[in-house]
Order: sequence, then C-alpha cells, then structure tokens
Amino acid sequence: MARKKRSSPMLQKAVRRAAGMNSIDPNLDVGNGLTLSAFSALIETMRTKENAYNTALSNLDKLYSEMLQTESELGDMTEHMLMGVGTRYGKSSIEYGMAGGVPKTQRHKRLRGKSPTTISQQPSFVADISSNGNGKKSAATS
Repeated sequence: MARKKRSSPMLQKAVRRAAGMNSIDPNLDVGNGLTLSAFSALIETMRTKENAYNTALSNLDKLYSEMLQTESELGDMTEHMLMGVGTRYGKSSIEYGMAGGVPKTQRHKRLRGKSPTTISQQPSFVADISSNGNGKKSAATS
C-alpha cells in the first residue's frame, strides 16, 4: 500500500494570498521585512520541501516493494536449498538437520489440534478433589 502523499493546505492558502497581493502591488512591502518577494520565496521553499518529501515517500514505497519481492525470492530459495540438501543427503541425515530441517527420525506424529495429554489425565502429583487425602471419599462429595 502506497503511503499517502502530503498536500499542504497552508501552502495552497499562501499561494492564493500571494496571487491576491501581487494584484495589489508586485513590489508590496508592508514593513518589518514583510515583502511579497520574501513571501514568494518562502512559498517556493515550502513547495520544494513538500515535493522532496513526496518524492522520498515514493522512493520508500519502491524500496519497500523491492524488499518484499527479494524477501519472497529468499524464502523460495531457502526452501529449495533445504530440499536440495534433503535430496543429496537424505531427509534422515545429520546434514539435513544441520541445514535446518527436521530429520524424519526425529519427527513426532500426532493428530492435528490435539494436545499430547488429555484433560482427563492428571499428573500423579495433583490431588483428586473428591478424595480427602487418605483414599476415602470426603463427606462433602458423598
């Protein structure tokens, strides 16, 4: 997604004002260094900075897109490199593990979404709440 370019409402307002003031007097000077030429110079400085900012955003968007493309290529090559090691040395080899794969001999097969222990299985160190500790049912649960 491209970053939103900036458009300065203040710059637009200043350009309209300068055009109006220019129609009054192209050499307008209202005192204290406030001249139409200084105002116009500052407008051009702002326009230049806004253009530079928007160009930088466009360059950043381009760089980001290029980086994402390279990242995708890197992911594909990473997968192909591992597959190549698996083909050359075997998927049960030490080399396959060294390259970042999980050797077939070390894979654990279990059903998806199932945890290794079920809720009904309690570790031996957890007391059964229906017992009073001596193996007999407590009076509250009888």
